[in-house]
Amino acid sequence: MPPITLTLTLEQTNTILEALGQMPYVRVYELIEAIGQQAGAQLHPEGTPAGARPAGPGAAATSPVVPGSPA
Repeated sequence: MPPITLTLTLEQTNTILEALGQMPYVRVYELIEAIGQQAGAQLHPEGTPAGARPAGPGAAATSPVVPGSPA
């Protein structure tokens, strides 16, 4: 199947991940992993530690919920 590109906000992506979390694991784990990998690559470009958080006001509001990443 050919890949497609979607442009979603972080909030929209987290909503999708929440909904997927309500489904049977065996049906959605690969999709959750793919979303997490793609989001992680965009949110943590090379050279940026995965646990690094943006500094400044409102930084916590933009922190992603990426499966497998530390809280």
